[in-house]
Amino acid sequence: MAGSDTTVEAAAPPDTVKILIAGGFGVGKTTMVGSVSEIAPLRTEEPLTAAGLGIDDLSGIEEKRATTVALDFGRITISRELVLYLFGTPGQQRFWFMWNDLAIGALGAVVLVDVRRPESSFAAIDFFERRGIPFVVGVNGFHGEHPYPAEEIRDALALPQHVRVLLCDARKRESCRDVLITLIDQLIADARKAS
Repeated sequence: MAGSDTTVEAAAPPDTVKILIAGGFGVGKTTMVGSVSEIAPLRTEEPLTAAGLGIDDLSGIEEKRATTVALDFGRITISRELVLYLFGTPGQQRFWFMWNDLAIGALGAVVLVDVRRPESSFAAIDFFERRGIPFVVGVNGFHGEHPYPAEEIRDALALPQHVRVLLCDARKRESCRDVLITLIDQLIADARKAS
């Protein structure tokens, strides 16, 4: 058609944000990334072997058969304007050296906690506090149980009031999505305060 404007406005690509999912060995990081990811997650799980005997503490997670040896990766679209890239960290102490590289470019993190073994998440909390990376704490309710309220967990972990503590279930997409949205809301609020 002569004289008609056939230019199509291209939609702006969404902003992408790198988020870490961290915590101790066996707290549910791989499960969380897998349950919330809209793509088939990349997993680097390997079977537990005799080589880990005496090194990996399986107390409370005796049924665990595999472990992440590098990272998990997933993606979730929050809106047309925002996509989250999720990087699950390995939880075993012998793989913590990778956390520094995984943290490069991350805007925030979720620290998963297993209330049966809260001490397993102290290293992740310390990691993000020392680097000034904002984080929220997701308390993974194994077997759907949450025996302690969020404030009691905050006190047990000695967390400051500005760190959000959320009860969640790493197996449920909606629960994981809500934790991630809480983190994004915190990051937006922090950015507004800083400007």
